Amino acid sequence: MDLLSDQIGVLILGEYKNIQQGDTVTTTGKVFSVGVGETFLGRVLNGIGDVIDGQDQPQTKEFYPVERVASGVMTRKSVHQPLQTGIKAIDSMVPIGRGQRELIIGDRQTGKTSIAIDTIINQHDQNVKCIYVAIGQKESKVKRIYETLKENNAMKYTTIISAPANSPAVMQYLAPYV
Repeated sequence: MDLLSDQIGVLILGEYKNIQQGDTVTTTGKVFSVGVGETFLGRVLNGIGDVIDGQDQPQTKEFYPVERVASGVMTRKSVHQPLQTGIKAIDSMVPIGRGQRELIIGDRQTGKTSIAIDTIINQHDQNVKCIYVAIGQKESKVKRIYETLKENNAMKYTTIISAPANSPAVMQYLAPYV
C-alpha cells in the first residue's frame, strides 16, 4: 500500500503468523487483480474475489485491478436512465442513476438490507447486473440474503461479495473494491 525509501506498507492476504519484521519479500510482478465477467453472476465471493459458495472457481479471461483511479467527474457519462427500486417513496424522492454505485448507510435495524434486496429483486428483466457487498454481516444473514435472491430468481443477474464480521480486516477493507 505504501512504498517509502525506508519502509513499505502491505496488506497480507494469506497466512501471516510466521511473518516477522526483517523477513525478505519478493514481488509477483503483477498488480492485485480479480477476475471479472458474467461467469460470476449467481455466485458468492469473499473479500478478495475468491468463490466461497462451494462451487468451482469460474474460468475468466479478463482481470481488472482491485485498486484503480476512478475516472474524473467530467469524463463520466451523465446519469440519463433511472434505476427503479420498486419502492415508490424512494423512487419519487431519491434519483438513483442506473450504472452508479450506491451506498446505503444508517443505523442498525433500519431496513437498509431490505431496501437493497427489494431493489435487486425489482431489476428482473431490466438488463441490470447487481453486485451486493456485505461487509461485517453475519454469515447466516448473507446466506438468508442469498436464499431470498435465489427464490426470487434474482441470483441469475446478481453477485454477492461477503466479508463477514469474523473475516480478517483486510478482507473487509478490500470487499467494496473487489
